[in-house]
Amino acid sequence: MATAGGLPYILFPIMAAAFLIPAVEPKVPNEGSKLDTWFNKFVGTFESRKKQLLPELVAAETSRKVITVRQDGKGQFRSIKDAINSIPDGNKDRIIVAVGPGTYVEKVTIYKEKPFVTLYGDPKDMPMIVYNETARSAHGTVYSGTVMVLANHFSAVNMKFKNSAPKPDGNPDEQALALRISGDYASFYNCKFYGFQDTLMDDHGRHLYKDCYIEGTVDFVFGTGQTIFMRTELHVIGDGEAFVAAHGRNTSDDPSGFVFLLCSVTGTGKGNAYLGRPWFDYARIIFLYSEMDSVINPAGWYNNKPTLSIDSNAYFAERQNRGPGANHGRRGPGVGVLPPGEVGNFANFPYVEAEKWLLPPTSDVS
Repeated sequence: MATAGGLPYILFPIMAAAFLIPAVEPKVPNEGSKLDTWFNKFVGTFESRKKQLLPELVAAETSRKVITVRQDGKGQFRSIKDAINSIPDGNKDRIIVAVGPGTYVEKVTIYKEKPFVTLYGDPKDMPMIVYNETARSAHGTVYSGTVMVLANHFSAVNMKFKNSAPKPDGNPDEQALALRISGDYASFYNCKFYGFQDTLMDDHGRHLYKDCYIEGTVDFVFGTGQTIFMRTELHVIGDGEAFVAAHGRNTSDDPSGFVFLLCSVTGTGKGNAYLGRPWFDYARIIFLYSEMDSVINPAGWYNNKPTLSIDSNAYFAERQNRGPGANHGRRGPGVGVLPPGEVGNFANFPYVEAEKWLLPPTSDVS
């Protein structure tokens, strides 16, 4: 039986839905060149957004502190783990952990008692955090992450996360996470995630990724997050059967889902990968205005019980994707075409309630 995160899949086909299509397209960019203007117009600056943001976030951002990590000993700490451990439980300030260049071989956990943490690296020489924990050695896939974030209001900018464990051979005990994000209100800007199966566990909460890179083999983006991925590259490794995303929505009133906006799906194989499959019954995955190369199977989505499509609760949808792997009339029955009037409901900031918490990426670490 197929698995993700060490748990069995119950695969449900996708139920088709009929929509009324309005004449006016929502004001969500359908070209990558327009994304920054659209994004910056909404996000603005901290000062311009104070009245909208959560009070605890305003208080934290008003009191910012920077701690430095350098392998050469010129910072306050030599390891990221030591820097995180120095942050007191119950922290109420924005703590920017400015990480110097290099590869940090360590396992880092940011517990829920330490909110408002930012990991910041130099965009010209991005630091990498790497470890080799597996589901077997960590006593469960969810604990195998090189970096595990359980706290709210986390952000990472210009960082690399890697799990260097070998490629699994199908044994769930060999699954290995590069990062698990379980806290609410998290953002990732210009970050890279490396692994094989289950590279990124977008576990729970409202999250946003922009200008990132994620690679892997099987279910390398998975979880139950309510998440938007913007202009992010999803890279399939190898020529074996692969699945980009697996979502774990459990009920029809659960607002969660993975939305991929202006992303690119690349890979080294041809026709061996699928955009997604359900983790749980009500999985929701949407691809919009994205570029898909020939690594994507013409069927697009994985479904091993097509005769049950009328009973399915999962929702997989696409709109105006491009490239040889896009939907050129070759998708299986039940794959939705997201109509213009629905685009703004998912590929927009209110979907993750970003007006309350999303801020531009940290750049000033002085």
